[in-house]
Amino acid sequence: MSENVVHLHKDATPAVTTLTVVPDPAPPAPVPLWVRSGRAVKTAVTHESTKTAARAVARHGLYVVGGARIVGRRTWDGKTAARYERFMRAAEAAGNMDAAMEWEERAQRYRDARHRRRMDLLHSPVDAAKGLAVGTGTGIGSLVALGVVMAIATKDVSDVVTPLMAVVKFINLMITIVQVVWGPLVALGPFLALLALWAVGSKQQAAPQWALPAHVRNGEGEPITPSIVVKALRDLGVPALRNAIKEMGDAGASMLSPIVIAGCGVEVDVTLPSGVSTVEVQQRRRKLAENLARHEHEVFITIPTAARTVRLWVADSGALDEPIGPSPLVTDETMTADYAKGRAPWGQDLRGDAAALSLYQRHLLITGLSNQGKTVALRSLALWLSLDKSVQFLMGDLKGVGDWAMFDGLATTLIQGPTDEHVIQVTEMVEGAVDEMNRRIQAPPGTLFPALIVLVDEAQVAFMCPVKDEDGRYYGGAKATSRYFMAVRKIHNQGRAVNVLMWQGTQDPTDQNLPKLVREGAHTRASLALGTESQARMALGDKAVDGGAAPNLLRPGLDQGTLVVASSGIDILKGQSSITVRTHYVDDDAAEAITDRAKALRDGVTTLHAIERDEDRDPLADIAHVIGDAPRLLTLDILKRLAALNEDAYGDWTFGDLKRVLEAEGEEPKKSNGRMAVHRDHVLRALANRDADGSASADE
Repeated sequence: MSENVVHLHKDATPAVTTLTVVPDPAPPAPVPLWVRSGRAVKTAVTHESTKTAARAVARHGLYVVGGARIVGRRTWDGKTAARYERFMRAAEAAGNMDAAMEWEERAQRYRDARHRRRMDLLHSPVDAAKGLAVGTGTGIGSLVALGVVMAIATKDVSDVVTPLMAVVKFINLMITIVQVVWGPLVALGPFLALLALWAVGSKQQAAPQWALPAHVRNGEGEPITPSIVVKALRDLGVPALRNAIKEMGDAGASMLSPIVIAGCGVEVDVTLPSGVSTVEVQQRRRKLAENLARHEHEVFITIPTAARTVRLWVADSGALDEPIGPSPLVTDETMTADYAKGRAPWGQDLRGDAAALSLYQRHLLITGLSNQGKTVALRSLALWLSLDKSVQFLMGDLKGVGDWAMFDGLATTLIQGPTDEHVIQVTEMVEGAVDEMNRRIQAPPGTLFPALIVLVDEAQVAFMCPVKDEDGRYYGGAKATSRYFMAVRKIHNQGRAVNVLMWQGTQDPTDQNLPKLVREGAHTRASLALGTESQARMALGDKAVDGGAAPNLLRPGLDQGTLVVASSGIDILKGQSSITVRTHYVDDDAAEAITDRAKALRDGVTTLHAIERDEDRDPLADIAHVIGDAPRLLTLDILKRLAALNEDAYGDWTFGDLKRVLEAEGEEPKKSNGRMAVHRDHVLRALANRDADGSASADE
């Protein structure tokens, strides 16, 4: 029994005390049994194991129903001309009247043969009876004749019927065996028939989607077959396509070319029925991928040369998430490059074939969202080209975090940093390349020039720089008064002819950070993952996007290093305007090793980290500076390096100016292997003699 709680309350008057008795709260009413039972039943019904068991029971039962339907359909096809009718309708829907007439002729031949068989059945009972009578008489006569021979041989008249009685006993034994087996066979027959139907239905997965196992419902590892492709197209939501496939029946596979293995996936061409455009299929890429039990990034739709045809490439489930192998630049330490005739090993295409890019006389633009592998993709091309010792580099890294630091001692100029001052330096570097281009253009016809690669990474920083020079001209921008923009345009217009090439890497292309004239001036355009289709058109051009290129459908963060490339310098299937390349990843340590090999091929390069200007120059000291550690350097190379060191002081220098300075110091260029060169020791000796003379004069 519960006890009451007693509370004592004191009033304001100290002498009075109030006693209040508070009863215990009433206990909660018991839950009825039927309510608890209902909750238990609901929990049991909604439990996952119960659902799984229910699906299993339904699935195996429906396998029998589906198997019966499949067997019935096959039997009907075998006994009638329905199959020929479907093929004929499919050919008519596809507009192939020749094939339709051929199937009609085959159907007519089948009907003629069936008619002959039916007519033969009308005469078969009489012929069978006659044959049985003749056969029986002949058989009995043969057995009696055999018995007579045995009787003569054994001199026993009873042997005359011995063969006949043996046959009778054998027949009796067969009848006995049938009587014993027939009962169990009749009893087991239906179960065996059901088992056979279940086997057919199980093999074809002839059950509703909700009843199939989880891995089958999700389509994990499901191979791409003609029927799956046809069903995916039928359910795409294009009425004309759906109606045409319904008219074709199961023969919708006649739209398909043979499905062939292509790298880590399969490829098939689909000839669309009349009234269905390729654009309608392209615009439904995600739905088509889901109908094929794939993710959107695992299905690529391109337009081949054949009219009214789309080409589908469908990856194996999860294959594109697997990394590709290391770059040949890393694995082959003997590899060299050839700017004019070679191709840079860049990665693999979706078919698994090596994707190599020709860089000969092609301006280059790579763009994409931040942190998608743009710098690594651009750098791997420069690493390969550095293994051609004739190639020269002018580099500007407007990110400035050391991604290009390994080219120190390899590039003639290397400017690294994100500030406006660095943009100014890079702009003057590009303008110096324009002056070199003009000098080459004015050279005698037929003169051959080594490749000069002007590379600017994070070029959007230069285009968006708001700084003006002393004349009021902007360094950035996209107008005729923009210094960086105009320098790039000049190289795009004329640099290719004299092997002065512009390479740029930029983020998130817009009209503000990547002007139209600049992006359209690149011969090789490549894009990593982008945000919108409009950006994809800016990066690759309308032709590539209309042909199926879709870098905006790549997955940011997951498809790092995957590029969509539009270029004449890479092998693209006939009729295509772009190719998807999964680039090799070359990390910083591997890049250092490659540039060390490239430096060993050269005599030594002094890298300038800034463009010096507007100051008094010491020509002899500058000559010693640009020679660096090389034992000697050609006079032509010295003039180039002096111009890069200070355009204002040395941009107009000729061989005569160089010779005049050296002769004034008691030295002059000498021939080396038939070409004029300046020896480092001679310049250092002239400096030492000049300093000694200066010291002596000061002492006097």
